[in-house]
Amino acid sequence: MTPSQKKIITTLSIIAFVLFLAVGLYAFQNYQVFAKQPLGPGLPFSELQLPPTWTPTVGTPAGMVTLVPTISIPATNTPQPMCGGPYIMNIVAVGADSRSVNYQYGLSDAIRLVRVDFVTPKITVLEFPRDLWVKIPHISDNLNGIDEGKLNQAYLFGQPGDGFHYWDDPSAGPGLLSLTLNLNFGVQADHYVAVNMRTFVKIVNAVDGIDIDVKDKTMSHNTDLPVGVNHLNGDQALKVARNRQEGGFQRANNQNIVLCALRKKIASPNVVTQIPELIESFRDNILTDFTPEQLTQLACLGTRMPTENIVFASFPEEIFTPTRHIPDVYGNNPNGTFIWDVDFNIIRDYVTRFHAGTWPEPKINIPTTEEETEVVCE
Repeated sequence: MTPSQKKIITTLSIIAFVLFLAVGLYAFQNYQVFAKQPLGPGLPFSELQLPPTWTPTVGTPAGMVTLVPTISIPATNTPQPMCGGPYIMNIVAVGADSRSVNYQYGLSDAIRLVRVDFVTPKITVLEFPRDLWVKIPHISDNLNGIDEGKLNQAYLFGQPGDGFHYWDDPSAGPGLLSLTLNLNFGVQADHYVAVNMRTFVKIVNAVDGIDIDVKDKTMSHNTDLPVGVNHLNGDQALKVARNRQEGGFQRANNQNIVLCALRKKIASPNVVTQIPELIESFRDNILTDFTPEQLTQLACLGTRMPTENIVFASFPEEIFTPTRHIPDVYGNNPNGTFIWDVDFNIIRDYVTRFHAGTWPEPKINIPTTEEETEVVCE
């Protein structure tokens, strides 16, 4: 090879290397832009005035306590969030009862407020009964002045299906449900995620099913599964999650059991490496305003999360009284509509302490009709 040829090859190699770096930098910058783009419309900012924090008085149901005074910690001693996330992230999670391929309709069959602590780390999931009678903003103009209904209807009224779509915000059902939770209970949400039944079944099947260990006859009766380890596919897992033969509170308990099993499966070594592909494959089947970057942060946190730091909370069952709302404002039932009667000030107090991270602590109890049972992911 002549000196002239060597110089040409060297020059071309340098040019190729520079081009490679330029293309790589361009791709990285484009990914950074993509990673920060929400996958759906963001939640609306609430302009509603929240009610004052409720202060317990003598005779308050068991478990009610006043808020612990905030302790100021010097910034130099403050632990930093893991995985590049924020300190705290609050998420409204919705399980819609629609089986369709789209999200045009559907009631919110399951409603959860998820508090993600990126410092501790810890995930706490609070269940809201769907049969609470609440004020629903932005619907009265389309319902002849009616501005109330069941909590699970707020999601439906915001969806874009014909006959509903009672407000024009792009966040649709998740946005209207989040505003409803804020108006009635002071919930402060940063993000939302909604999954319908069809997608839930696909998610469970995508991880090759889940395992639920039914420990005794009571659990067997509540879940309608035999005692022992049960391997469930998506349809079977959905059946357990929707089982309400022992009432709405036990159904919420069953949903938490299924979610624990799903979390355990996702965290298993043979599945955790597939998380990015799973996220990508389901991004068009889930309603959310997360960015790819935030989803990566959550996936990262999930791999570092001690199982005992994932807990599920429900409001004490004794604060609720079953009743009927009469008349049925929608004219569908002459006997009225089944609802839970409860002092909203009590729920607001729980929500305030939930946001502050002072309840539940250290573990949670989910009451049943017999006795309180502890539900913590194993």
